[in-house]
Amino acid sequence: MPLKDQLRSDMTASMKARDELRTGTLRMVLTAITNEEVAGKSARELSDDEVLKVVAREAKKRREAAEAFDGAGRQELADKERAEGAILDEYLPA
Repeated sequence: MPLKDQLRSDMTASMKARDELRTGTLRMVLTAITNEEVAGKSARELSDDEVLKVVAREAKKRREAAEAFDGAGRQELADKERAEGAILDEYLPA
């Protein structure tokens, strides 16, 4: 199963389970993938490697945001960013 389809089916399962954090995180990464697909001169379907790069980029954003929130003393927001990053890490190779 392509990674994008796996993300979609996992999002559907998390919606049914009423897991708001996972649903929001997967929705955000699928939106980033869609934005990447329509960027440029013509729309195209991303390969699994390109989808992995988008997921890795989003996970990196979460780590950086968590550090910034820690520095600003906003622990609850830092914890949320770390939780989102952990969800994204599940889809990245070890």
